[in-house]
Amino acid sequence: MLSKIAILEGSTLLLLLFVAVPAKRLFDYPEAVSVLGPIHGAAFILYVLVLSAFLIRKQLNITQWSLGLLAAFLPFGSFLFERKVLKPHQL
Repeated sequence: MLSKIAILEGSTLLLLLFVAVPAKRLFDYPEAVSVLGPIHGAAFILYVLVLSAFLIRKQLNITQWSLGLLAAFLPFGSFLFERKVLKPHQL
């Protein structure tokens, strides 16, 4: 479940950064950010909540949780976290 949410969060971040923001800046289309911004915000909040639930249930340690949180702020970070941390542990 966390893997799927990590992919969702990472995908919405990439769409926001590489589609919506350029559409706003280059093509004067601010609606793209108005639509994708809240979608990414919801995906980010869901990701942090589920990531924290895994920490509380001791399915992740504090280092893994910290890496997961950091990954959410970096383009492609959630994908790397999912592949390098979550997938090997079947989370």
